[in-house]
Amino acid sequence: SLLLLLLPLPSHCADPDPLLDLCVANLTASTSSSYFPCKLPSEVTADDFVFDGLSKQGNVTNLFGVAVTTGNVLSFPGLNTLGLSMNRVDFGPGGINPPHSHPRASEIGIVIEGTILSGIVTTKNVYYGKVATAGQVFAVPRGLVHFELNLGQTKALFFTAFNSHLPGSTVLPLSLFAAAPSIPMEVLTKTYLVDEDAINAMKSKFVF
Repeated sequence: SLLLLLLPLPSHCADPDPLLDLCVANLTASTSSSYFPCKLPSEVTADDFVFDGLSKQGNVTNLFGVAVTTGNVLSFPGLNTLGLSMNRVDFGPGGINPPHSHPRASEIGIVIEGTILSGIVTTKNVYYGKVATAGQVFAVPRGLVHFELNLGQTKALFFTAFNSHLPGSTVLPLSLFAAAPSIPMEVLTKTYLVDEDAINAMKSKFVF
């Protein structure tokens, strides 16, 4: 109908389109929108467009044997309004990037070193898993739960890119068992069909 033709077309961008050549984030300013206010042009430098954080290996001596180094707008202000970001993910032997989702972005990753099992689960609980090795690329649709597991006995490394300058990450075990304040015990026992002792045993593993 004519009404449908007059309606604005939906946007497929995760972040708003930039309206300026440059909008380096002013991270000290408060914001209630999808992007940070721009620095004054006189305050912008070449350093705002270079980030070396992904060149450094992360510390994998933790519960999951994984280190995620984020290159989003919070650490790389030049990404503000550009609709993109990157992460570096280091694994120790057998390390796992546990089930998680990115609410604001789709993801593409490339394996640099090691053997990685990449798995995603759809909203209909269909699981897709594939083993990827160096040079292979995997994709994760926006918002879907997914994980990566190092199948090897040596370290592994991959890099991911997102179509958002701040994709966000909801890590399921941390959200459920390390939330502050805690999710009510009755919710967890009814969800997992176990008693309080089992829930407390799980929660004790996520005390940092």
